[in-house]
Amino acid sequence: MHFPRLPDWSVYLVIVIALVVVAIGRQERTNAPPAPPPMPNEQGLLLGPASAFDPAVVVDMPERTEPAAGTAFSIADRGVWVTARHVVEGCAKVAIVVGQGRGVAARVHIDPKGDAAILTTEGGASPLPLGLTQGLRRGDRAYHPGFPQGRPGEATSRLLGRENLVVRGRGARTEPVLAWAETGRTENLVGDLEGLSGAPALDSAGRVIGVTVAEAPRRGRIYTTAPETLTNAINEAHQPPAGFAAGESVTPGNYGIVADDLRRDLRVAQVICLSPT
Repeated sequence: MHFPRLPDWSVYLVIVIALVVVAIGRQERTNAPPAPPPMPNEQGLLLGPASAFDPAVVVDMPERTEPAAGTAFSIADRGVWVTARHVVEGCAKVAIVVGQGRGVAARVHIDPKGDAAILTTEGGASPLPLGLTQGLRRGDRAYHPGFPQGRPGEATSRLLGRENLVVRGRGARTEPVLAWAETGRTENLVGDLEGLSGAPALDSAGRVIGVTVAEAPRRGRIYTTAPETLTNAINEAHQPPAGFAAGESVTPGNYGIVADDLRRDLRVAQVICLSPT
């Protein structure tokens, strides 16, 4: 079979068109913006300052109508403790549990701006060291020893970043908090972590870096006060912490043992609202 021969001018036209297309393609690729760099892995990045543009989490706080319990921890052996504001706010009588059926009365100083409260008692326990000036990085671990569901227990988590806690109802306010992804908890502890509010958030050196204040069970999140919130609460109450306190190294393998030791020594104790106002 023979195909008709194309005229020379048509062959040249095809070549010219092909060259133009190639040239235009090269020019487009040259002028195109470079591909965006891959998103950096935020693991290990230093945590920045609080911002109004941080994500928000909303909590509804109903009026207190019945006794409640949470966790507190010692920051000075003369009888100075810290807990979450919402555990003791609106309580006429507050006590630190020091034994089976025994407690000591506590005076309460509420932080007006954040979810923290300072308690004072006659006599106290050895304090936990504070690490509120340490730089935090995304992915850092925290350990939360206390009394979830009214029983001894603990959880561990990894730092995600900052959020804004929007409280509606009792004690309405907005405050910066740290958001943590729960990564472990006491064996057989199922369900919510109610009662862990007020527990210290400890870093790997056993230093307090915040107060445990809320959780989002469906998202697997734990929220703590920002370090600056606790610093301000302590200053507002005029209750300086102990000048020196030793911490104990905490790891994913031993945090249950460390938590048991802290509760036995009453460095971490249960706090009870005995009489709502």
